Amino acid sequence: MLRTDDGQTVKLTDYRPTDYILHGVEMTIRLFEGAAEIDAALTLERRTETAAGAPLTLDGDELVLTGLSLDGAPLEPGAYEASPERLTVLSPPPEGRFRLGVSTRVVPEENSQLMGLYRSNGIWCTQCEAEGFRRITYFLDRPDVLAPYKVRIEADKAKAPVLLSNGNPVEAGELADGRHFAVWDDPFNKPSYLFAIVAGDLDAMHEPFQTMSGRKVTLGIYTEKGRVAQAAYAMDALKRSMRWDERRFGREYDLDVFNVVAIADFNMGAMENKGLNVFNHKYVLLDSDIATDSDYAGVETVIAHEYFHNWTGNRITCRDWFQLCLKEGLTVYRDQEFSADEREATVQRIGSVRRLKGHQFPEDQGPLQHPVRPDEYREINNFYTATVYDKGAELVRMIATILGRDGFRKGMDLYFERHDGEAATIEQFVACFEDATGADLTQFALWYVQAGTPTLSVSETYDAANDRLTVTLQQSLKPGAAGTGTAPMHIPVRFGLVGSNGQDKEAATTSAAVEGDVIHLREANTRIVFEGLGERPYLSVLRDFSAPVQLEHAQSESDRLALARLDPNLFNRWRILNDLVGQSLTIASRSPADSATPPLAADIVDAILASVADVSLDPAFRAQVLALPGEAEIARMVAENVDPDAVHAVVEAARVAIGRRGMRLFEDLHKETDPAADFSPDAASAGRRALANAALGYLVAAKDDPAPAEAQYASARNMTDRLSALALLVHHFPGTAPADAALADFYARFENDELVLDKWFALQATIPDPASLDTVLHLTRHPKFTLRNPNRVRALIGTFAAANQVAFHRADGAGYRFVAERLVEIDRINPQIAARIATTFRAWRSFEPARRENARKALQQLIESQGLSKDLKDIVDRSLR
Repeated sequence: MLRTDDGQTVKLTDYRPTDYILHGVEMTIRLFEGAAEIDAALTLERRTETAAGAPLTLDGDELVLTGLSLDGAPLEPGAYEASPERLTVLSPPPEGRFRLGVSTRVVPEENSQLMGLYRSNGIWCTQCEAEGFRRITYFLDRPDVLAPYKVRIEADKAKAPVLLSNGNPVEAGELADGRHFAVWDDPFNKPSYLFAIVAGDLDAMHEPFQTMSGRKVTLGIYTEKGRVAQAAYAMDALKRSMRWDERRFGREYDLDVFNVVAIADFNMGAMENKGLNVFNHKYVLLDSDIATDSDYAGVETVIAHEYFHNWTGNRITCRDWFQLCLKEGLTVYRDQEFSADEREATVQRIGSVRRLKGHQFPEDQGPLQHPVRPDEYREINNFYTATVYDKGAELVRMIATILGRDGFRKGMDLYFERHDGEAATIEQFVACFEDATGADLTQFALWYVQAGTPTLSVSETYDAANDRLTVTLQQSLKPGAAGTGTAPMHIPVRFGLVGSNGQDKEAATTSAAVEGDVIHLREANTRIVFEGLGERPYLSVLRDFSAPVQLEHAQSESDRLALARLDPNLFNRWRILNDLVGQSLTIASRSPADSATPPLAADIVDAILASVADVSLDPAFRAQVLALPGEAEIARMVAENVDPDAVHAVVEAARVAIGRRGMRLFEDLHKETDPAADFSPDAASAGRRALANAALGYLVAAKDDPAPAEAQYASARNMTDRLSALALLVHHFPGTAPADAALADFYARFENDELVLDKWFALQATIPDPASLDTVLHLTRHPKFTLRNPNRVRALIGTFAAANQVAFHRADGAGYRFVAERLVEIDRINPQIAARIATTFRAWRSFEPARRENARKALQQLIESQGLSKDLKDIVDRSLR
């Protein structure tokens, strides 16, 4: 193992099983004001291959040991060594099972890291992934150590009438001095990172659910007092998720109860603890007054994701943290498929690809690059990344594309059958698909170990005399920061040959690389000949984004515009228009001096407007066509010497050009929405609102007039319309009377609602003006702002750094210095949040020289700060390499 100044660099090649097997865990957790006492009884046994007399070493983190016993007898001080980070029993019994009793004391109220056992708004809560359980008791705290748990919780009944843990409730009762207890039994083997307790004064809703085999389950959602009615949609999403998993994957729930708890202070979106999911309350609580349509979609997705983990993450977990994508990438794929079935599939796929390109592509091309399965890490919390989650999901999607739906289901069925109750690896996962279908996925598995975004180059020639289309495909992968290989991979390229009638044409080919509508590119380059076409077709490639690659298609603009009108694959219609816009804005951003030239050609604008005007298309799809590539994506495409001010200017110029050319259309689209209509969160209604609000945005840009947004804000009856109007006022007319009045009204309406107040902070953090840095600095002193609440920090500082390209990347470097200084403060409270915000510096080398130097200085000053956590130092150090 390599040692670093921050501790150990953990390597995949160093993996070996623990010296001792864990057979069972019994715990008693006594909660008091200002302290918690934990008694843990671990039933252990030496592995036969472990040398007799080998010490037993358990992990700890800031722990205080208060007692230690072996088979009921106290251990003498000379029989063990203890520190806050480690407990070593020097001579455990050489044979048979033994029972180690470990007593510790922690202070949940002082746990600002929100890892382990902490207290939030009077509620005791745990978060143990990845390595938080060692902050509760000394333990073999790794994902391949699985055992059943029985947990007893004791607390003051007035302060904590609700006592929850994993598994099924088996006993409860009263104690002296107004205290009470509850006992929970989880019969399924699980790793320590899935352990959870929650205790507090909570409201709850309960509803029944019957599984496909007839088992009756009680579903519960617990919230802070007075907010349980806002969990109704989450409950409905949970039921739909459970039914979908039964129907699509044959997986039914396995305990008598399934509980969800919504907590205000939570580092992550949610956590899939077995039978007791703990959520950041932003992914549970909503109604039309406080939540937007995207919030509803987010709740639905995250509820589904955490529930789906019951099988892909809990029943089968990952052997070590290098296999993290085995549970996260697979489960993201599953939640994406659920959302595609519940909502409009093409729109959902567009959203997934936007997120992939916006977050994972930059990660794959910068200093924080790593493979989907990394081979080493210094801090595991820093590998909960877009590469593991989103690219990991794309790899699962490619397996499904390669094998087909039936073949994929056979592989998943074998995976569940073969590895239920185990901690598995990527190799075992892939082997299930090979064994179930006879496929050879050896080359495909390179996707898991080679970092970077491959480039897929496509060219075509048509021989009219012989009615023959020749398509050439090439793949290449540049070496990157991760230093992994660049060998050709198996890339499934979904395609179609579109005729002038807008239908896919049948064509003959002798190429073994073509199977149905998929070209299996396995070589560095391949050539495919199609015959018997009847006319020159339009080649539609990479349909539905069948592989996470950078596409370079040598196709004329006229062919692309024809496909934008004719392609039966709607995803590719959107992609072509989005690519045409992105490439045009990239060119314009590189030549800001030529500002008199429109950034978008008239034929591109007309193609966009034609799709938007097509009432046969879903409104949500038409809204996506109107959503221009983000400024960060344009900057990524510019790649070198990026000037964020120039990027912002051309994006705004494009918005104005589209707005002016489509003025009449946008006026009609905006009028179609009835502001007095009752709100419904269904996908169709959300799509209509999305299109109307997109139209409003173009009207405001074209007219440079706040009046339409003012009118909508005044008449809005739901948060989607209200926030859309407010954003237009604040972003386009900052500091004006209409914007200030609307901001003040919004604050007065919602100053006591934490979730909505986060939107108020985030909105101001994204004002696209260099001067907005002063606004953000002022807001850090607002009485409602605190560095101790992760949501509030993300809303203001995280959003500023990630989404305000103009102000964060100010030419004078003030934005970089501001964020770096705040990161030092945040790091002292919550290292995980600090490290995640620090990733916004990842593209600093791509900017023009002055900004590049200012960013480097801010990072250098940050790395030289005293007392940085290993979480933050790891990110900054890798960013500077």
